[in-house]
Amino acid sequence: MHTEIVKNLSEIKVEKLSDKIIEQIKNLISSGKLKAGDRLPSERKLSETFNVGRMHVRDAIQKLEFYGIVKTLPQSGTVVAGLGIVALEGIITDILELSDTDFHAMTETRIILEANAAELAAKRANKFDLDKMEEAIHLFGDKVKNGEQGVEEDLIFHLKVAEASHNSVLNSMMLLILPDVIRFNKNLKICSDGRFIEAFEEHAIVFDHIKNGRGKEAGEAMSYHLRDLLAVEDSSVR
Repeated sequence: MHTEIVKNLSEIKVEKLSDKIIEQIKNLISSGKLKAGDRLPSERKLSETFNVGRMHVRDAIQKLEFYGIVKTLPQSGTVVAGLGIVALEGIITDILELSDTDFHAMTETRIILEANAAELAAKRANKFDLDKMEEAIHLFGDKVKNGEQGVEEDLIFHLKVAEASHNSVLNSMMLLILPDVIRFNKNLKICSDGRFIEAFEEHAIVFDHIKNGRGKEAGEAMSYHLRDLLAVEDSSVR
């Protein structure tokens, strides 16, 4: 009797405060009350409005920025991004709804996009871009030091490289495939063998080439980084 009852019960998930903040901001965008280009209130103001600590607000903003729903501009603060309205549901569902068998094609696509993004970033990145990339490396590094995979922190760096290319189409394509990239990485447990440590070191190499304006080397380093990942993905499904 008890066994039958237990089968019909499910785990209770406690929603994070940052997720509740995200939901409210998403609703404002979906309803049109917040439009592309509109600036969000400061962290302090949002913290007071939601009656939560600034840490929760900062976490929510970082996630919204990660998915391209908002973006932080130098001296302008955080604004709603145009693509974010299209990719709004990316936080909950996969935009492309690819099957797990498409992981190989996805990685091949990433190699093409990101190798070019890294090469362009080496030519076009400004100080703001470089600071954001370096910050992303530190975020990922903190996860690595704690023995965690840090899938999202890993991909933040890749997004910042795409942004530094200053090619809006390339950046938009990266944002569109992002939810499926995350799902593949988690479902196939790409970094379960400690691969994330190598990934962190390779990020640093790519960044060094970009920072020093070595476009060809940056593109090759990014291509190597992802081709190696492709081999890991292959072994994950064999």
